[in-house]
Amino acid sequence: MRVTVPPAPSPTPDTLIERCLVGDQTAWEAIVRQHWRKVFNVAYKFVGKHDEAEDLTQDIFLKIFRSLDTFDRRANFQTWLISISRNLCIDYYRSSKKERRTIDRAVNAADLSPVSVELGPLAALEQQDMAALLRRALQALPSSLRTAVLLRDLQELSYQEIADRLSLPEGTVKSRINRGRRELARQVTRLRHQAELRRRGRVSSGGAPAPHASH
Repeated sequence: MRVTVPPAPSPTPDTLIERCLVGDQTAWEAIVRQHWRKVFNVAYKFVGKHDEAEDLTQDIFLKIFRSLDTFDRRANFQTWLISISRNLCIDYYRSSKKERRTIDRAVNAADLSPVSVELGPLAALEQQDMAALLRRALQALPSSLRTAVLLRDLQELSYQEIADRLSLPEGTVKSRINRGRRELARQVTRLRHQAELRRRGRVSSGGAPAPHASH
């Protein structure tokens, strides 16, 4: 008569955490496997894009791993994990929204496109002027930052696609994009200010002398 050996019980969250804290990689992989879908679903609700949700999920698990030693064992691990996930997603959403508002105020990707034939003469001229200003601002960026911004915001490639194209880690890609956006917005603001000073100078040239820009 053949004896069937019952399967070993799955390790408890506390057991897996204890093993993780002493460097057991397989225990951490087990935690990720068990909870990946739940965390991904939370991330996807915030960002609405599969590739971006995957990136965010990876970041969340990295931060969870770093916070394992702070987990109160009297609490429910899954509740704690989802709570952290939501908080991190909220932070990410607010940060991304703020960055997007900053770049949108200074940069409109459509301004880099050819002038639309549907625009009136004045609007077409304004778009041409903005396109020229944006190109000047982009040229002022270091090439590494300029390339990252163009690939993400104009060609709309995913972080993974950009990382593959540039042979860089995704973390480096994200850092360059964020730095590039901030610098591009700064350059656009600077160029707009210079253009406004020149415009005031032309307007006042028929009357009182133009005020000098302070240094």
